[in-house]
Amino acid sequence: MQALILAGGKGTRLRPLTIHTPKPIVPIANRPFLLYQIDLLKQAGITDITLALSYQPGRIEEMLGNGQEFGVRLHYTVEPSPLGTAGAYKKAGEHLSETAIVLNGDTLTALDLADVVACHREKKAAATIVLVPVEDPTLYGVVETEQNGRVRGFREKPKHDEVSGNTINAGIYVLEPHILDLVPDDEPFSFEYQLFPALLERNEAFYAYVWHGYWLDIGTPARYLQASLDVLDGRLNGLRAAQSGAQVFRGDGELTRIDEVSIIDPSCTIRPGAEISRSVLGPNCLVEERARIEGSVLWGGSRIGHSSLVRNSVVGRSGIVGRNAVVENAILGDKSSLSDYTLV
Repeated sequence: MQALILAGGKGTRLRPLTIHTPKPIVPIANRPFLLYQIDLLKQAGITDITLALSYQPGRIEEMLGNGQEFGVRLHYTVEPSPLGTAGAYKKAGEHLSETAIVLNGDTLTALDLADVVACHREKKAAATIVLVPVEDPTLYGVVETEQNGRVRGFREKPKHDEVSGNTINAGIYVLEPHILDLVPDDEPFSFEYQLFPALLERNEAFYAYVWHGYWLDIGTPARYLQASLDVLDGRLNGLRAAQSGAQVFRGDGELTRIDEVSIIDPSCTIRPGAEISRSVLGPNCLVEERARIEGSVLWGGSRIGHSSLVRNSVVGRSGIVGRNAVVENAILGDKSSLSDYTLV
């Protein structure tokens, strides 16, 4: 088995967090996001992985290298111009000589990939698409299936009176090698709008696997924050977060209060009287006296001033929040600077 991670997007929906950081390596609980997908593949015994890149590929390759550090073998392909989801799959074809799992590069899940592959082989499928149920399918493209799981059709954002199911494309596929032959070389091509309809027209053995467990598209700031907190809450069934630890100062009778859930890089400095709960602090953050961080993510180098409150928010790299400021339900990009007593 081999795998392909589609990691070429610019992360436009995730701005301002992706202006300087490619979406595939935004930190989730202080680990690059791609490592969660790599861990997921390793759990299924898949260690031959290709990354399809486009936006800032050098930064991603520099961070992950050949994959040896993470127990896998990584290959890279780079699109000179966007080729679409299936076009990127075709370009990676030189590394995909076996049955391949394809993952969208913004999908965080606890899916049992080994079970998906087992079902794919049991049905002797040419292609298997993973589906997830949602409360309101009118916001998505619904995938319609037969009782035996065979894919029947696709309906893009149906009206309420047109809804015939609630399962949507989870962005995870198992594909046999011959599927590559259906995708043209070096031109934009889409799984959703071109390749999958072609499979139906050809009457290929195209099946669905419905996953009822954890799944999240991290592509917006709100979902990014949710993903970080979900990792802290242990919702990913064993996909690990980074280890915690911090240099903690105690003095003047005031204790620093840090709950057991939070993840704090050991290089951080937390001053007396500060309180941190259900939050993530990246490298070299400074939290001044009596500041409170609640349900939030601070990227590396951030500084939170004396007696300030940061709640349900993300502070980008090297962000500064002044003294006695209040930041709630906000997303601050890299190098944002808020003066004292600011309310956001």
